[in-house]
Amino acid sequence: MILTTTERVSVDDPSLAHFLYALMSAFPIFFLPTLVGLFINLGQRTSCAGEMISSHLRWQRHSIIGFMLMVGIGLSLTPIWLSSLVYSIAIIWFCHRIVKGWLNLTDGASV
Repeated sequence: MILTTTERVSVDDPSLAHFLYALMSAFPIFFLPTLVGLFINLGQRTSCAGEMISSHLRWQRHSIIGFMLMVGIGLSLTPIWLSSLVYSIAIIWFCHRIVKGWLNLTDGASV
């Protein structure tokens, strides 16, 4: 089958999304891999072709930004017990988002 330049092929290659989930799961290492994943994700924002990969990239962006907001809120709180509670909730929520997104990507489903 020969494709012309006017025909578009919409192939969902999940390898980039798997790589970004792996970077997200390395967040305990000074949060640096997660930030690298966010920058890669933002760079791929317009160039992704498939609907499934688009939903996963959006899910990852929202997860990372939400986690950073919760960590920022935790940093701004002065009682140690309250900031520890916010950090714990943020870590549990972020881990849940990573696992749920990665399992859906493995199943070939959108998030």
